[in-house]
Amino acid sequence: MDTKLDIPGSEDAAPLGSSTPVAAADVLPPRPASIEETGLSPLYLMDLLSKQLLEQGVLDLHQLSRGAALAGSVVETLCHLLRREGRAEVRGQGESGALRFGLTELGRAAAMEALARDGYAGPAPVPLEVYTARVRAQALSDVGISRSAVMAAFADTVVEPALLDQLGPGLHSGRAMFIHGEPGTGKSYMARRLVRLLPGEVLMPHAILAGGKAVRCFDPSVHSQLAPPGTEPAAAALLLAEGHDPRFVRCRRPCVVTGGELTMERLEVQYDHATHIHQAPIQLLANNGMLVIDDLGRQRMTPMELFNRWIVPLEERRDFLALANGYHFSVPFDVALVFSTNLDPLTLADAAFLRRIGYKIRFAPLSRETYREIWARQCRESGIACDPTLVDFVIYELHARLGVPLLACHPRDLLGLAGDHLRYWGGETLDREVLAWAWQTYFGDFTSDDRTGGDAHTSGRTAS
Repeated sequence: MDTKLDIPGSEDAAPLGSSTPVAAADVLPPRPASIEETGLSPLYLMDLLSKQLLEQGVLDLHQLSRGAALAGSVVETLCHLLRREGRAEVRGQGESGALRFGLTELGRAAAMEALARDGYAGPAPVPLEVYTARVRAQALSDVGISRSAVMAAFADTVVEPALLDQLGPGLHSGRAMFIHGEPGTGKSYMARRLVRLLPGEVLMPHAILAGGKAVRCFDPSVHSQLAPPGTEPAAAALLLAEGHDPRFVRCRRPCVVTGGELTMERLEVQYDHATHIHQAPIQLLANNGMLVIDDLGRQRMTPMELFNRWIVPLEERRDFLALANGYHFSVPFDVALVFSTNLDPLTLADAAFLRRIGYKIRFAPLSRETYREIWARQCRESGIACDPTLVDFVIYELHARLGVPLLACHPRDLLGLAGDHLRYWGGETLDREVLAWAWQTYFGDFTSDDRTGGDAHTSGRTAS
């Protein structure tokens, strides 16, 4: 996959966006008890089981039930239909006593034909209308984000409260946000951590069925599963007992991050000609969550091409997609869309598009006090004694004298280089000489006493 997908680390494991998070279990989709209740045709489900038998060999009823994410009674009925048509036969009993099934020659031929039409052989998909209802039932707009939750989520981060008071309402509204400012001001870092504010959990289908083709939706590299297969906690088992449809996976709200490597093709349904499998685009993977487009303006397409792709979804809250065979369908667009760029927004978009983005938030250089606070925190994390006179040396003798703005990335980067120097030389104490060396190594010849303010912007780019 060309696009970089990023999910938060372990520090983001517990969303703090609401004191009473809305759980996906509050409105459970019913577990199908019959073929009719799956919303799928008997022929499609028979082909699905046939493909699984073709790929995995002889399987018993329990294995087929787990593989297809269907109730045992439904699988038993399908196996009876396959036997009646001469496509499958009983191959004895497993250790548990369950019947084992394998394909006949006729069944193998039919399975090969089914794979050529649609290579998907995973858990049974959910119909498009069921997926649409599920996305609306767990919509971002139905959950609230309070100021206290925002402040609690970023209590371990040095950030101006005024900036959080812009980001919080933006995410609360569910409208698109445009984050801009100089490189190194923390835009990408903050955009990724905004997922902390997404409350509750969602149910993500393994796949959806559109136009008779399965479109794979669940992606372990994007979706943080709450109950991994084989290690389901009691809560997950309770969901199954209460009727949770196993065609859905319980996940935290997703956060997809893509940068300069994004292409227009990745915003459409992907089709693998070798496997005959359709893969959902990144905005569908991010449904009921967040999509961050980082480094805006660095993509291989023009910004206006990218913006034009979002005009209809932002206006109508639905997206229009197409399969490889030309079949068109629409899906809900319930995504907190975040654009992040180092460039001037006015050079990237026209007024018509900017009007559709409710929040334009600028990340500015730090105040001296905030810089000192970040420096002190970084010293603690690096095991370096924090000397206030050394911080003032960096602020007044280096940043101010050379016209380099105070950016959030500088304490981490400069102290990191200083630590490398101390370990290399066997030193123990940080001093001005070491910091001056770190500064020169970090910026090279991009700063000097006689440079103008315009060149200070160049220094900021170097720092990023």
